[in-house]
Amino acid sequence: MSFNDNEVYRCVPYNIAFHNVLPVLLSSLCSIRSNSYSVKMSGDQSNTGEDYCIPEDNSLVFTLVPPYILVISVLGIIFNVFVLMVFCLHKKACTVAEIYLSNLAGADLALVCCLPFWAEYTRKGFDWPFSESLCKVTSAVIYMNAFCSIYFLVMVSIDRYVALVHPLSHERIRRLLYAKLGCLFVWGLGLVFALPIFIYRKLVFNPQLNLTHCSLNLTFPEQYLAYEVTTITFSFIVPVIIILFCTVKIIQALRKRLMEALNIQKMDQKATTLILAVLLAFLICWVPFHVTKILDVLQNTGILKCHITLIVIQQISTYFAFFNSVLNPILYVLVGKTFQKRAKELFMLWNKNQTASFSRVSTRLTSFKL
Repeated sequence: MSFNDNEVYRCVPYNIAFHNVLPVLLSSLCSIRSNSYSVKMSGDQSNTGEDYCIPEDNSLVFTLVPPYILVISVLGIIFNVFVLMVFCLHKKACTVAEIYLSNLAGADLALVCCLPFWAEYTRKGFDWPFSESLCKVTSAVIYMNAFCSIYFLVMVSIDRYVALVHPLSHERIRRLLYAKLGCLFVWGLGLVFALPIFIYRKLVFNPQLNLTHCSLNLTFPEQYLAYEVTTITFSFIVPVIIILFCTVKIIQALRKRLMEALNIQKMDQKATTLILAVLLAFLICWVPFHVTKILDVLQNTGILKCHITLIVIQQISTYFAFFNSVLNPILYVLVGKTFQKRAKELFMLWNKNQTASFSRVSTRLTSFKL
């Protein structure tokens, strides 16, 4: 993609969901488009044109967004590391649902670890200060882990669906080996879908603004449209349909058992409550982002007109979506009774080991003095 003097391209700091799905949202804050679908300056623009759609004063974005992203990153790293420690270091083996939730925590952890690079990118006015390799890797990792997160939720939804709706066959289907193989498949699928990000994301210099953008370099509008439609379909529409179907069936099964006065195993009930809370949090945090992304595709293809309201909503929905990576560990602690028990047992074991270690050191020091 090149720039010339006959066409004036402008940074679009509020319009965030063009060339990439979630990950690269921040890079697309300052997206640079190909000639066929770029926003250009012209003398006969109406109020739906660029001057109406793009706020001139972006200082608020550069001031507030980087600290917010850094806070999300720090909290996300601390909370998700804690979750992984509880799941991985506890002496008791994880259940099928816990295997999926631990992988979800791993995906959230990888995502928030890459966000500080984009916080710095935003702080510098969308001038990428790092290498092209970091531009590619961080973008691909964020995309991959955002993609994997929703499919781990799909897996855990299916697990609860089988356990409650088809309890007679769940022992045969819900095996730890199958859960681990399912997680490997999801990670592999995420890697495949992240390859275009790694291949096409490049550093592009904008001479008009004297800025270097980390941008997804799709030359033709057909590429852009195909990429966005594929992304929206497989990272939002398909998984959300599966999640909603399983959730409705799970709730119906729980109501039926309660109405028939059937006993529900406490473990199943606790796990289901936690998973429903995590699913609800995901839908609340991510659905607004994906809906505005669909509207953005319609806008870029000319079906909808550009409007400042959509741009502002896109901005808010993006940063709200990031918060999901912090919210999940909080839900584990507040809602997950089994997780609370695991955490207490792990803390007690750690405290016991520390006490024993201190006691041994004290004994040695006493012996040395004697």
